[in-house]
Amino acid sequence: MAATWIKPVRAKNGKTTAQTFSDSLHYITNPAKTRNGELISTYGCDPRTAHTEFHLNKQDYDKSIGVAANKKDVLLYHMRISFKPGEITPEDAQKLCTEMVMRWTKGNHQFVVVTHDDKDHIHCHIMYNAVNIEADRKYKNFFWSTRALRRMSDIMCLENGLSVIKDPKPSRGSYADWLGKKKEPSSREQLEQITEKVLQQNPATFEDFIKLLEAEKCEFKRSRRSVRLPNKKGFLRLSGLSEDYTEDAIKERIAGVRSAPKRETATADVPAPVQTASIPKERKFNLLIDIQNSIKAQNSPGYERWSTLFNLKQAAKTLLFLQDNDLDDIEKLAEAAQKAKDDFNGLQTRIHAIDERLKEIPPMQKHIGTYVKTKDVYAEYKRRKFSKKFYAENAKAIDDCKAAKAFFDEQGLAKLPTINSLKQEFATLTTEKKKLYAGYSTTRNHMQEILMAQQNVQQLLDYRDEEIGRANDRDVR
Repeated sequence: MAATWIKPVRAKNGKTTAQTFSDSLHYITNPAKTRNGELISTYGCDPRTAHTEFHLNKQDYDKSIGVAANKKDVLLYHMRISFKPGEITPEDAQKLCTEMVMRWTKGNHQFVVVTHDDKDHIHCHIMYNAVNIEADRKYKNFFWSTRALRRMSDIMCLENGLSVIKDPKPSRGSYADWLGKKKEPSSREQLEQITEKVLQQNPATFEDFIKLLEAEKCEFKRSRRSVRLPNKKGFLRLSGLSEDYTEDAIKERIAGVRSAPKRETATADVPAPVQTASIPKERKFNLLIDIQNSIKAQNSPGYERWSTLFNLKQAAKTLLFLQDNDLDDIEKLAEAAQKAKDDFNGLQTRIHAIDERLKEIPPMQKHIGTYVKTKDVYAEYKRRKFSKKFYAENAKAIDDCKAAKAFFDEQGLAKLPTINSLKQEFATLTTEKKKLYAGYSTTRNHMQEILMAQQNVQQLLDYRDEEIGRANDRDVR
């Protein structure tokens, strides 16, 4: 893990303070890089209005010290943390970086943490407000702050079993260059590149694919379903490639039931296709702000005016949403909210169940393969009445067979499945999981909209009841 830098952000040329906050946060929260906003977390602010809240805090600070803002003021601090490819999931990176910035700021500053998974390496961007939450002090950067941040990140990395870069040196190139991405790709990567090149020629059948592969001076061995690259000695099994280039995946690509992988590796002959990221639609409305119980609204007249206008707009949008979805009474809204939650929870439960099963299949395949190879040796060992001499000659095979049988007993398997049936099950579950994920965002977003509408309606009703109660009190007097 490499803490590349911590950088102060000042007002850009020709930009106001508000525009600088907005542009900076807009860049790192790009939906196309953060799974439509899933990989965004905040502290002391709302992710939808963070730039406004940062700006209001800065205005309150300037007012409290009686000094007008100037272009040299540091508005934000920007951190970037990068991880070794394949070592951490985006969710774990998000959690780790959130914990790190909380340690760094000691919970005194608003911050936004986002994880970008659009590159080969997972990396996080962190921006925290230079003004603290109380708007009475500013963060003071110090000499060698990047070194201190790197040391903190290395400690947290070691705490979580992640690798660290020893004796890091500044790089004039990209992070990929720093990690040696300019090295020659491995044999498997070369085969995947050639496979992609052949698939771009749209073969009609798998046999046509093999002919085109051989035209690229590759040798295909049908008995082992493996390929030898030009000027290479060994064969590579198709089953040993990544999931997008196995034999089943290639046949699905040819049949048109599987799309090309999201990221392709560029070669000298075939440039990587340009990926067009789908930008999600803007959310129809947002949650209302509880102005009466907001400490910031009580201390900042400007924030109170802005939040009042914000609530009016969101209330109008909520009403339009309810009308469009024919949710014209409280009971209908409650039923729709419950159904949306049930649908999303059911989808999530099924995905989790598939994930658990996908974790179980590989070790089972491994133990079944071991058992098939060693069962005859173990049977001979039993026939010889557990001879010590025979055990000494075949200790590894006997121990492996015992371990496989212990695994089967632990799993409660009365009859062993075949490796082919497990492969088929794995492929079926993987396909089902992809289909479920295709509708995951839509189902989640629909549930969030229904629940936000329900909460907004409840808040408006509570506000109306309070107003009626105050009016009745005045009439009694």
